[in-house]
Amino acid sequence: MWCIGELTEEYRRRMYALLALYAKPLNPLEPVVCIDEKSLQLVAHSRAPLPMSVAQAAKQDVRKGTCNLFVAVEAKAGQRTVVATEHRGKVEFVDFVACLLATVYAGVRVHLVLDNLNIHFAKSFHDVLGRRAAQRLLSRVVFHHTPKHASWLNMAEIELGILTRQCLDRRMPDHQMLQSEVQHWQDTRNAAGRTIEWKFTRQDADRKLGHHCVPLFT
Repeated sequence: MWCIGELTEEYRRRMYALLALYAKPLNPLEPVVCIDEKSLQLVAHSRAPLPMSVAQAAKQDVRKGTCNLFVAVEAKAGQRTVVATEHRGKVEFVDFVACLLATVYAGVRVHLVLDNLNIHFAKSFHDVLGRRAAQRLLSRVVFHHTPKHASWLNMAEIELGILTRQCLDRRMPDHQMLQSEVQHWQDTRNAAGRTIEWKFTRQDADRKLGHHCVPLFT
């Protein structure tokens, strides 16, 4: 459940800009790619599982630390990329985006949709790569940030929900198994061309959220 208080002018501008972006037809030369991440607890069996007895519940979980999943989804093209990393920091984020631009989206200008996590801004690229290398990379990137407290406008959240239900509903004992499982899930969905049909429009926003809004001056 999410709650909305007063919608500011900035909130509405960002929301409208994203909804307009989502409404554009598929353009392979300017793909719209939504990115999000998810922390995950790695869990293994301490021994072969035993059935519970009346006296005592079975004890079979061993926590093996945490890891992170980056998810990028091009909703209209039915293309997604999922990568497991040990940490979720600016280095890992920059590496993930750089890899996307070098492989999946080589040679095209990419619209990146992101929430407002502190690593999701151009500064991270300058910090990690240096000014010149960062500028070369960012010359092919257009950032689109969701309004604050409105990450529901990022379609990568939908894809993460599907990933969680279809692939992450079991114990993952280590990073290698996790990457193997999400790679298989990713390849299967990509081969099937699974898309996301975004139906929430500007008109829907005005009708459903209008009573929360402050005036928007243009």
